[in-house]
Amino acid sequence: MILTCIAIDDEPPALELLRRFIQQTPFLKLVGSFSNAIESLRFISENEVDLIFSDIQMPDLSGIELARILSGRNMGKAPSIIFTTAFDQFALEGYKLDVIDYLLKPFGYEDFLRGANKALNLSSRKATITTQAEPVAVKEDEYIYLKVEFQTVKIACADITYVEGLKDYAKLYLINPERTTLSLITLKALEEKLPKSKFMRIHKSTIVSLDKITAVTKNAVYIGKTMFPVSDQYKDEFAGFAERWR
Repeated sequence: MILTCIAIDDEPPALELLRRFIQQTPFLKLVGSFSNAIESLRFISENEVDLIFSDIQMPDLSGIELARILSGRNMGKAPSIIFTTAFDQFALEGYKLDVIDYLLKPFGYEDFLRGANKALNLSSRKATITTQAEPVAVKEDEYIYLKVEFQTVKIACADITYVEGLKDYAKLYLINPERTTLSLITLKALEEKLPKSKFMRIHKSTIVSLDKITAVTKNAVYIGKTMFPVSDQYKDEFAGFAERWR
């Protein structure tokens, strides 16, 4: 993992030291350096910054004020901050702002690396938690493949409004684009291909998309102004759906 970072210090020698330490740390990438905190704000708002090394006492805007602004602006997604300062009286305030570390000047590379490693470990834990909490959804049943004339056609399930059975053929009514497709497949075979959570057979010759239903009665469903009767064979399953639909 590489952390993008910036350095902020109004003293040129201190800023140069931060730049040098960042550049010699393999998992840090310096993307900007600034002599005051106000200059850094626009850059932070327009670029991805994972970590900020900032002095505290600076003209116009202090490092602590910068931390407060970023915390409020990003609603918990602010860059991590490591404070660098010659005055230890700010340590308590810094930890109240949940900063990663507090480096007391003059500090060497060993102290700097310790703070950088804290930031790296925290980012790694956050990435792991995010991955576990938000698994990538596997979209099964998004498409079906049907024989149409002399080719196999890919059809999005979301585009199917309803299907009409015609002996050995199935006629699909689609909304994107608005057209019909005739495939050499029985309605029973097509019913097995379609996701059961999204489609329901309500008649020996009709399958409807549950998402496209706009109204339900005791013995029928409507898709827009078109009415589709429910045959006796499918009334038990339909009754359960109708109860949930209401």
